[in-house]
Amino acid sequence: MTVLYAPGRLLARFCFSVFGRMEVTGRENVPPFGPLIVVANHISYNDPPSLAAALPRPLSFLGKKELFVPTPKGWLFDSLRVHPVDRSFGVSALRTGLALLARDEAVVIFPEGQRSPEGRLIKGMAGAAYLAMRSQAPILPIGITGTEKFPHQRMPFPLCRFQVNIGAPFTPPILEGGQTRVAAEAVLEMIMQRIALQLPEPYRGEYGFRAQGRGTGT
Repeated sequence: MTVLYAPGRLLARFCFSVFGRMEVTGRENVPPFGPLIVVANHISYNDPPSLAAALPRPLSFLGKKELFVPTPKGWLFDSLRVHPVDRSFGVSALRTGLALLARDEAVVIFPEGQRSPEGRLIKGMAGAAYLAMRSQAPILPIGITGTEKFPHQRMPFPLCRFQVNIGAPFTPPILEGGQTRVAAEAVLEMIMQRIALQLPEPYRGEYGFRAQGRGTGT
């Protein structure tokens, strides 16, 4: 049941453009159809609606199962295309992600696993990497800046500038040895560096030096 997603996205686009200044770059990089893993930094509760408003195709979100308690909250998140998973992104979360990708959906994952308390990239978790290796779906890296400048209670009236930078999609190489922990760490590093490249230096945190070494290309 996703009855609130379409009107919610339209409302977010209206509010973010009329009562704020959301700037989006790279919309042309979003594949119009097919399975897609969307990865982004996470600095605010405002990030998911910002992504929904910025991207030209519907998104499905993987959210911690604690969001779905009590039941009315669960119904709300379910209506907004949020799917409950363990924060640790275990086997059940991987199965959920693979099932969504098998239906050619665009699945949003915040690889850090939590909001960054200082707004800078922190060490990523390997769940996104395992999902990418198992599915071989394209990965779309996104950098979000400025959403931390207004509280989520003021989401309809942000009254400030914030930005969503969409990078070029990529598919991780098939590494020798199969889907091992070492391979997952290598793919995770690639994912986090691609996110860092979509962010200004002050937001890159853990991945600043490494992303800077790769330059600004894709």
